[in-house]
Amino acid sequence: MSIGKIHSIQSLGTLDGPGVRFAVFLQGCNLRCSCCHNPDTWEMNGGTEYSAEDIVKKAVRYKEYFGKDGGLTFSGGEPLLQAEFVKEVFELCHKEGINTCLDTSGSILNDKVKDMLEHTDRVLLDIKYTDDELYKKHVGCEMQKPLDFLEYLNEKKIATTIRHVVIPTVNDNEESMIRLHEIAQTHKCIDKIELLPFKKMCSIKYEKLGIAFPFADKPEPTKDDIKKFESLFEGFDR
Repeated sequence: MSIGKIHSIQSLGTLDGPGVRFAVFLQGCNLRCSCCHNPDTWEMNGGTEYSAEDIVKKAVRYKEYFGKDGGLTFSGGEPLLQAEFVKEVFELCHKEGINTCLDTSGSILNDKVKDMLEHTDRVLLDIKYTDDELYKKHVGCEMQKPLDFLEYLNEKKIATTIRHVVIPTVNDNEESMIRLHEIAQTHKCIDKIELLPFKKMCSIKYEKLGIAFPFADKPEPTKDDIKKFESLFEGFDR
């Protein structure tokens, strides 16, 4: 039985996939995104150790609240760094009739990740930018990494939600949104696009860690800003 390093658990989450979710945030991340809300999840050395069985036993307690759409979501940090553990949890979830969801940057695609995806019902894939230079500068990998991951999801016909954080002065332009729409249109596995407003409430975490928040000077988008861009995707949901 694999052991996973867990940062935190949210027993009844509503922002981590369809329906009500038992959300598990894993410790450790291979990227350093400028807009990251969870810098306290970066280091692999932190967190609390749980077995796959421990996690599923906890999730089962809340199964009656999941309904037909809810289930368990792994987020992070970056769950792909602990793919074997995630796979074991997902396998046990399916034995219990619990839907599985993965929230990821899509920056790693190896055999362990592919094995884990065989037991994944839905992926929440972050497409952070539609420009390779912005990816290199503000994420720490090439844009091709998540695009390759998306190609694999499309090949395996795994239901995918694209998540895109709207950051004023960085990616809040129509050209970027049009490119995002083109990516979605050419991958049939994508059935939903979520535009998320950039928030700075995480600043206090950076202060506690004694590190600078790279996007501290960026403004937050207004509700009208988000609605304007959402209008470009009207009627997309498949």
